[in-house]
Amino acid sequence: MDPFLYLDRDTFVHRLDPRTKMFLLVGAFVLAFLFLNPLYGLVVLAAVLAFGALARSLSNLGRIRFILVAIALVTTALWCIFASGETPLFLFVELEALLYGIGVALRISTTIIAGMIFLSTTRNEEITTGLVKLGIPYRFAFAVSTALRLVPAVATTGATIGQAQRSRGLDLDEGGVLERVRKRVPLLIPVFVSTIRSTNIFSMALESKGFGASPTRSYFLHLEMTRRDAIVLVVVALLLAVALYLRFAGYGGLEGVTR
Repeated sequence: MDPFLYLDRDTFVHRLDPRTKMFLLVGAFVLAFLFLNPLYGLVVLAAVLAFGALARSLSNLGRIRFILVAIALVTTALWCIFASGETPLFLFVELEALLYGIGVALRISTTIIAGMIFLSTTRNEEITTGLVKLGIPYRFAFAVSTALRLVPAVATTGATIGQAQRSRGLDLDEGGVLERVRKRVPLLIPVFVSTIRSTNIFSMALESKGFGASPTRSYFLHLEMTRRDAIVLVVVALLLAVALYLRFAGYGGLEGVTR
């Protein structure tokens, strides 16, 4: 399995400026946390999924499907236990608490899916250059870029070490869930050692190339906002304005729940 999340597609979303996609990501976060009613949350989630389908990047969601399902089930169950409402549903669960749990689960899932779509349609160097163009210091942007590169590198190292252990006769897929977790715990030590070693080599490479020696930098990637980006930003601004109006008008909330 490819550890990298970026999907090389020739779509309308891929051709957008990375700064535009960053504003879209922030807009998705705002919309997700603006409404608590599950019906409104489903509308926001449907809009994010439609955007992902336009970008042909929904295939990456299969890689985190277990995380999304676990978050949805655990979040809903916890709020059913710790929140209370006014309408009894079954046993100790009230209707308002269940709706609140579903709404919170939709918020979290929507933000995760929006972030996955962003990473699936934006290259790492585009993220770095876009942050710099927005006024973020290059060192901070480079740290974000390095962190995004580190996750696939760790995943690749873990997969390589796992394959090496399988070649030595260790069956990592035998037994129950706890047994499989116990077998994988010792693999963390070589993964951490390899990651620390790679980080040390990476820092020496940066020093040898004079990273940070000059206050000004030149960039291979040149970004330019086009009319397409302007139209998308206007549409997103209008959607946020309508959503804020609906929320302040009293729509999208959830009454009768006590946390």
